Amino acid sequence: MKIKLNIKNKMQLYLISLSVAIYVIAIGYISINAKRAAYNNSVELVNSYAEKNAYLIQSDLNEYFSSVRTLSKAFSIYNQMPRSTWDPLFNSMYEKVFRDNPDFYKLWDSWELSKFDPSWNKPTGRIANVYSRINGAVHFKQDIRSLNGDPVVYAYIKTHAKELVLPIYFDVYTDNEEDVKLMTSLVSPVLINNEYHGMIGVDLILEEFQNMVSKISIEQFPGTYAFLISQEGKFAGHPQTELLNQVAEFKLKSDEKFDLLKNIEKNKHFSIITKDNKDNSYFVAFAPIKIGRTNTSWYLGLSVPINSIMAMADQNFMISILVGIIGIIILSSVIYFVTKNISDPIQNITEFIKNLARGQTNVKMNMNITSGDEIEEMFHALNTSISELNKKTVFANQIGLGNLDYQFNQVSDEDELGQALINMRNSLLKARTDEGLRKADDEKRRWTNEGLAKFADILRQNNTNLEELSNEIIKNLVYYIDANQGGLFIINDDDKSNVYLKLISAFAYDTKKFFEKIIELGDGIVGACAVEKETIYMTDIPQEYITITSGLGNANPDSLLVVPLKLDEHIYGVIEIASFHKFENYQIEFVEKVAQNIASSLSTVQINIKTNELLEKFQQQSEEMAAQEEEMRQNMEELQATQEEAARKGSEMESLINALDQSSYVIEYDLDGYITKVNDNYLNLLNLKRSEVLGIHHSDKMEFDDTQKTEYTKFWTDLRLGKIRKERTKAIVNGKTYNFFEIYSPLFDENGNVFKILKISNELSDFK
Repeated sequence: MKIKLNIKNKMQLYLISLSVAIYVIAIGYISINAKRAAYNNSVELVNSYAEKNAYLIQSDLNEYFSSVRTLSKAFSIYNQMPRSTWDPLFNSMYEKVFRDNPDFYKLWDSWELSKFDPSWNKPTGRIANVYSRINGAVHFKQDIRSLNGDPVVYAYIKTHAKELVLPIYFDVYTDNEEDVKLMTSLVSPVLINNEYHGMIGVDLILEEFQNMVSKISIEQFPGTYAFLISQEGKFAGHPQTELLNQVAEFKLKSDEKFDLLKNIEKNKHFSIITKDNKDNSYFVAFAPIKIGRTNTSWYLGLSVPINSIMAMADQNFMISILVGIIGIIILSSVIYFVTKNISDPIQNITEFIKNLARGQTNVKMNMNITSGDEIEEMFHALNTSISELNKKTVFANQIGLGNLDYQFNQVSDEDELGQALINMRNSLLKARTDEGLRKADDEKRRWTNEGLAKFADILRQNNTNLEELSNEIIKNLVYYIDANQGGLFIINDDDKSNVYLKLISAFAYDTKKFFEKIIELGDGIVGACAVEKETIYMTDIPQEYITITSGLGNANPDSLLVVPLKLDEHIYGVIEIASFHKFENYQIEFVEKVAQNIASSLSTVQINIKTNELLEKFQQQSEEMAAQEEEMRQNMEELQATQEEAARKGSEMESLINALDQSSYVIEYDLDGYITKVNDNYLNLLNLKRSEVLGIHHSDKMEFDDTQKTEYTKFWTDLRLGKIRKERTKAIVNGKTYNFFEIYSPLFDENGNVFKILKISNELSDFK
């Protein structure tokens, strides 16, 4: 059955259906792609956050490892010194390093006994030095361990003999056994010719990294949290502290169990989508943390709810759908009314023609009737109507040509068509005026958008040099808003007790003016603007406040605009602009927007400057540390040479003493004259026991007169002053008389002070 539709219905059906189909396809395609792009951008943002924060943690851990590695490398020359030298030397260095690094919980070492004690022939056994903090005080302990075998952990370190990060563990932090902290240890071996001699390690409390992890969040993604994974797949940091040192398990969205350790071994970035017990989905980004020169990597995980990632995309998608529906409704309404306005006159004409066919006389009738009766009058009336219609047609055509000033008079007050045409002309005149206003608004928006783009480019190109950036900003801003003079003030808060505004750039008539000008907060218009954080616009400017210099002389400006550089309610500075003309509202709004962008860039520049200063300081410290390491290396080489010379001389001295010990009678006295040591020859000669001799005074069993007493006192005074004395003495022991030739030689310590007296004695009968 063929459906009969009039022209209005056909137009509405075809136009609305086609328009709706095209509109739905376009909006749907744009919305879906926008949603996908928003999700991908959010995922990329999460990955970049994870990498950035992982690098911060990696830097701290590697800095700690560098200290341990430096000590292990420096101490690898210990075997070139006696233990009595390197043991106290190394401990003094330990103590300094430990005190300079308050983040170290313990600093410790182990030295294999078999490597420096020739009398020790077992494969195990070591000495251990431990520096620790107890209740804020530094404690030192040295003991001997592993005499009957190495513990499992130490044996593992000893076997692998390379830098290691030990698995995380809980340990008692203070004397209170309930005060338990999660820790890990960084270990660097002492290798000599690739042979293990000992190790140096440091224990770190992971509380600092727990705090770092707890503070990580992404503002635009609520519900985001971070966690730290050790190499064995356990939580080393997590907002839920009860999970610390627990094996990390993740349930994939596909309900499969995720093999975390397998991915950790790859030492690469990866991400997964997991779900919790409530079926909430999370996007989890993992960034590796490479520690020292080990093959061990920790991972920083950043978990973001999928709902948070998709929130903005879903919101934009729903807005797109809503706008699409509203657009379809508006489009359908417009099509409906347009087709109605088109078809209704056609229907009226059709009806008019039908009426004409039925003999009705309310239409134009092109007839030449000269009957002279009422019909002729009607003809003349119709002709008059036709004439008026022609005038209206001409008027309508002039309107169509845009000549809205064309004059037209109604034939009468009841001339509805004429009045309608006049109303239409008036509406078009109003539309023309509105179009002019709209174009002016569009021009202002275009001017604003171009200006924002221009200054965004300036801020992007000069964001590393504050002075150059300020000069470019104020110069271009004065030009762009057609002002005459401008200045840029920056907040100086280096001294928190004396915060002030400093003019860092001024511009007027192609001339940059550099001069010192400081304004206290609250002083004057600029200082008040900084305190109130609001724009100040003045057209009634106080005399002498500011003048503009031109080729014709000096003059006061007609308007003054002072705008704060504000970002998140924080003031970075103030812009002051003076002009001979008054500023429009759109110009003021533009300057406020530019000021906000400037504040953002100034914030970035200040952060970059501080970052560069920190980097320069770090590089300087690194160079100083390298110089200190080189100086230490040279000192150790000099010490080694000195030790070798001392060892050679000690060996010669030992041989000499052994020879004297075998051929002479050797006795040692302290500075008070008491015997502290005697050799076997002397005891055998006199047939005495060592216990009978030690502690006896040199003058024992001697009797002196006054002269001898004076001489005896001088004898010991000379010895204490370092003079060698030679004497012939007679001794009676057990009724037997002995005659000796004795040499008394003072012995000096490293400071040149006499600390004991050596007597070498020979019986005179030996020379006969």
